[in-house]
Amino acid sequence: MAALEHTTAQSADSLGFVGIGKTFPGVKALADISFSVRPGSVHALMGENGAGKSTLLKILSGYHAPTTGHLNIDGQELVFKSTAEAIRAGVAVIQQELQLVPEMTVAENLFLGHLPARYGIVNRGHLRRQALDLLKGLAEEIDPNTKVGRLSLGQRQLVEIAKALSRGARVIAFDEPTSSLSARETDRLMTIIARLRDEGRVVLYVSHRMEEVFRICDAVTVFKDGRHVRTIERLADITPDQLITLMVGRDLADIYDYRPREIGGGCLKVEGLLGQGLQQPVGFEVCQGEILGLFGLVGAGRTELLRLLAGLEKHKAGSLSLKGAPVSLRSPRDAIAAGILLCPEDRKKEGIVPLASVAENINISARAHHASLGCLIQGRWEKANAEKQIRALNVKTPHAGQKIKNLSGGNQQKAILGRWLSMPMQVLLLDEPTRGIDVGAKSEIYAIIHDLAARGIAVVVVSSDLMEVMGVADRILVMSEGAITGEVARAEFNDERLLQLALPRTRA
Repeated sequence: MAALEHTTAQSADSLGFVGIGKTFPGVKALADISFSVRPGSVHALMGENGAGKSTLLKILSGYHAPTTGHLNIDGQELVFKSTAEAIRAGVAVIQQELQLVPEMTVAENLFLGHLPARYGIVNRGHLRRQALDLLKGLAEEIDPNTKVGRLSLGQRQLVEIAKALSRGARVIAFDEPTSSLSARETDRLMTIIARLRDEGRVVLYVSHRMEEVFRICDAVTVFKDGRHVRTIERLADITPDQLITLMVGRDLADIYDYRPREIGGGCLKVEGLLGQGLQQPVGFEVCQGEILGLFGLVGAGRTELLRLLAGLEKHKAGSLSLKGAPVSLRSPRDAIAAGILLCPEDRKKEGIVPLASVAENINISARAHHASLGCLIQGRWEKANAEKQIRALNVKTPHAGQKIKNLSGGNQQKAILGRWLSMPMQVLLLDEPTRGIDVGAKSEIYAIIHDLAARGIAVVVVSSDLMEVMGVADRILVMSEGAITGEVARAEFNDERLLQLALPRTRA
């Protein structure tokens, strides 16, 4: 990639937000946002969902015009009235949902809107050469003639970055760029972002993943409730715990809010369970009112175990019992009927019905229990139940009829929990319940988990975040390579010991 050429008119700060405010009907999304971003730096934007980060990026991209204030780019006062104006000014925002055309080739996507053509005929040879030159050093393994729909998500993201560079982007913003990437793809993206910074570009980085922010970012601006809380010019001057406190207004220990409670008798008992993803028979028991943590590294078999318990996969051997009574799980329907309910890891693909309303997502599993004559939907019950769960779980939505895909990840997760709270429940299985959720919403999810346990529900929490599982669990089972390698009581929690149990064993 060619180094960025700076103009003589460039100011000390390549990007500035000056008095930015944005008001929607009945909602003040941003109020008097003012801060600057240095050239040649990666600047994090941090805050809970609804803090204003996405609205600010939409103003930067020209998708929204600010109600008040303006941008300052290279000393010029600007207010973009369209995304085209932002692109011409050298601004690119890489959204979480990538803006590529799946049925077009990589080369066509890279130069969409300015294809090399004469008399309306695209010069394919020239297009390929241009694409190869642009992908050089960025994604050389990608064939420009490949359709984008055939690429992995990580490769598509690289194409999106290359497209931004093809348009001369000097300011590049990333919105939750690693939410669906593998560890290897994340490492590659971090390397590319570092190169963009070294070329003198302004890079904005929005993420809930604290470890990524401290790995790649130089500075951070914190938002809360649409307002600018603080900008820290040197990220090295603040700790992750201090940053969380700025974001949510309370200490880290208060976020997990562990609540000791009386643990009841046995609830779910698993004996000699074998199935997909398990290399050795698995056995354990979780009691009424207990929060059991399942910790392990990627590939340990945690998700596979939960899928077996939820009837999504059939087990090859072993047995399950609930409060002493045998349970046969031939399908998810059997598990739901028994009161064993799962919030899956991938809530967008397996948890929610994205085009359905919040109310429908909450009521979908319970409506069979309330249908008249077994088939007629009871509208009065559905309306009352949806409103009850939205209120009880503090689901932030304009109304129950809002499409759930328009809600933040944390509110989608709370709606899924509302679905199961509408059903008879004995065991709740939570697979990565706070993945991709901001720290404030995490705190609300943890409070719900503790409330359910206090009601006598047995809760199993799977998490790859060791601090999270230590923060909420009464007891932790550790998995490695498809087997349980240890059990640790809360009084004996130790991160070093738990990690040691999670590491793959060395084979001779």
